[in-house]
Parts: sequence; structure tokens; C-alpha cells
Amino acid sequence: MTKASSSTINPGEAAHFGALAADWWDPKGSSAMLHRLNPVRLAYMRDAIDLHFHCDSSRLRPLAGKRALDVGCGAGLLCEPLVRLGASVTGLDAAPENIAVAKAHAGPQGLEIDYRNTAIEDFEGKDFDLVTSLEVIEHVDAPQAFVNGLAQCMADDGLMILSTPNRTALSKLLLVELAERTGQIPRGTHHHEQFITPDELEKLLNAAGLQVIDTRGLSYGPARGFTLSDNLSLNYLVTVVKA
Repeated sequence: MTKASSSTINPGEAAHFGALAADWWDPKGSSAMLHRLNPVRLAYMRDAIDLHFHCDSSRLRPLAGKRALDVGCGAGLLCEPLVRLGASVTGLDAAPENIAVAKAHAGPQGLEIDYRNTAIEDFEGKDFDLVTSLEVIEHVDAPQAFVNGLAQCMADDGLMILSTPNRTALSKLLLVELAERTGQIPRGTHHHEQFITPDELEKLLNAAGLQVIDTRGLSYGPARGFTLSDNLSLNYLVTVVKA
């Protein structure tokens, strides 16, 4: 599945998500929560992209001429929108099943995406204008090595956007106990002890020569669904640049 030298991929986590690959693009399937979460994440990313690259918000392809890397891309839920925003996109994932589904979904739409089944530390790509990794770092072994790998792929004037659940009582209640027990998220998806607090993530990023310039929470309510919020207790997004 990956080279023996890989140190950040957790084989159990890769197998878990690989087993869900065929269902990834079904908005009512096992990844339904990601489908509901994706528009909110994309809105946050669009604002960060416009600000960083000095783009007009009405521009349809703000990433035209730029290279984007999505690490832990799954079946391409983020890669495909990034292509439509104009980027030349590479997607990495630990599960070969995910890469196969991602290629099969992108091909008929004429979307050219460089999908690879490889770990970040085995990837030799450099100087990406945009590096993303959403809901991934809580599933890896050696988070510092993972962040170091992300940093090495980013251009000096590039932009990085990450998201991850916070390690709080609320996230344990909603994301682990409630969501998994009621079938909203497949059993075994989350391990609360692996969640990372904003302070912990910032220390990892700082150690890799990166700087957090914005942090926003992702909140959830039955009526409104997911929304951007100042409350970081459930899940959060960060915008990152090189220090």
C-alpha cells in the first residue's frame, strides 16, 4: 500500500477509510457528514485564497496558473472543487481504494487530477501554491513528521489550510459517542485521544517553520447544519503561511 519507510500513515486508519471508498461520493452514504461539511469548508478556503492571492471575490478561477496539493484526499471531495477553481491539483491518499475511486469519479468529468497512493514523507513534490489537509491529521501517526512533510511541499509564498476536530468534551460527545452510535459517521472513524487542540496544532506548525494567521471554528446545529463560528470546541480550520 505504501513504502515500508512511511512513518505517518496509520495502516488501520488507511484500511478503515479504504473500506468506505465505494460509498464516498454518495451524499446519503457513509460520508454524508463530509458532504454537508464541504460547502462550509470551501467558503472558508475561498475567502483565504482571495485574501492571500489578492483575488477579486467574483473571479471564477482564482487559482488559475497555481498548483494545489491535497493530502489525505480521500475520493476527491476537495480536489475536484480545487480544479474547478483553476488549480493544477495533486491528491495524495494512504488508501489505494480511495485513489481508485477518485480517478474513476474525475475521469468522466474530464477533470485532470494527479492522484497518488503515497505518504507525504515519500512525496517529492515541492513549491505548491496551496497545500490542504482537511480532517486528516487526527488520523496519522507522527503528527510532527506529517506537518513537516506538508511544510516541505509548500512554496515560500504559499498558503496552507488545515482542519481537524478539537479534543474537548463536546467533540467526544458529538463526533464520537453520538454521531458514531447513531450511524451518522461510520463506527471507528474517530479516536478522541488523537484529536488535536488548536494550541497543540500551532506548536506543531511553528516547529515546522509555519505560522497560523487565522483560526475559525466549525459549529453544528440541527437546524442550520455546519456553520463557521468563533467557537472552536467542536472542530476548527486554520490558515497557515511560512514564518
